[in-house]
Amino acid sequence: MDVVIVGGHGQIARRLTRLLHDRGHRVRAIVRQSGHVDDVASDGATPVLLDLEKAALDEVVAAIEGADAVVFAAGAGPGSGVPRKDSVDRGAAVLTAEAAQEAGVRRYVQISSMGTDRVRGGDVPAGVDEVFVEYLRAKASAEDDLARRRDLDWTILRPGRLTNDAGTGLVTLRREVPRGAVARDDVAAVVVALLGDHSGTAGLVLELTAGHLPIDDAVRAATEEAAR
Repeated sequence: MDVVIVGGHGQIARRLTRLLHDRGHRVRAIVRQSGHVDDVASDGATPVLLDLEKAALDEVVAAIEGADAVVFAAGAGPGSGVPRKDSVDRGAAVLTAEAAQEAGVRRYVQISSMGTDRVRGGDVPAGVDEVFVEYLRAKASAEDDLARRRDLDWTILRPGRLTNDAGTGLVTLRREVPRGAVARDDVAAVVVALLGDHSGTAGLVLELTAGHLPIDDAVRAATEEAAR
């Protein structure tokens, strides 16, 4: 496969690049800062320097043209304020999905977040600060945009609280799961499995935490559940 990872310098993205590279796949990593180019190259990716907060649609189309799949793994990150939650977590996601559609790249995996349903309809979860509420709203808006795109075989992955613990390869992956944590290693490995799954999980929104099922079995079970 030829996979484009948007937000290629992120912690999940770099793990994903290494996993794909080790399996013989080609990876293009879209990064915003020139200082990140050497890092993603060392992971095995071909760096693509592009700022999605400023890029035009045709520039993004050119960056992903000819790929077999796109993974949106970008995020404004810790310490960013409300404006960048909108411009990256929503705006860049919408732009990338539009570019994938224009480029004819059907397979699309979007890394979102658990909790997006808690802010739909203007709800504000108790005990959640303003910036995180805006982050969840941006993610929810990006999900809603993607769900309307009939020309993409999209899957939305909502991990729980992310940790840097070593991955176990054992997860819970379903349409709805209790809130919990999951290692970034395991998130990356689940994305690899979703990409290999091709169309079985297309059109699904899946939540992910640590669990007891091996990843391939968890993806298979999610596919079978959706087919019922």
